[in-house]
Amino acid sequence: MTTMTHVLIGILLVIMIFCSIAVNLTKSLLQATVLFMAYSSVMCIVWVLIESPDLAITEAAVGAGVSGTLFLMTLRRIHAVDEELRRDGKEEQ
Repeated sequence: MTTMTHVLIGILLVIMIFCSIAVNLTKSLLQATVLFMAYSSVMCIVWVLIESPDLAITEAAVGAGVSGTLFLMTLRRIHAVDEELRRDGKEEQ
């Protein structure tokens, strides 16, 4: 691996740590779900950079894809997304 690859992996790891901390600190379920999906996407890129395409595909499909979609569908089903959007709209006015 080149020095540039090591630097890129370092930057991506910092982003992953930020996403992990942000998910724990947020009180919004929608924001936590989006941060989880971002974490999974960054993890997919890291797997590609360390030359593990099978794990990258699995992370992209399951981590960011299926799990993220199921979380969003669940939030929609329990009306958490609608409530957050309504509350955000009222705060802006």
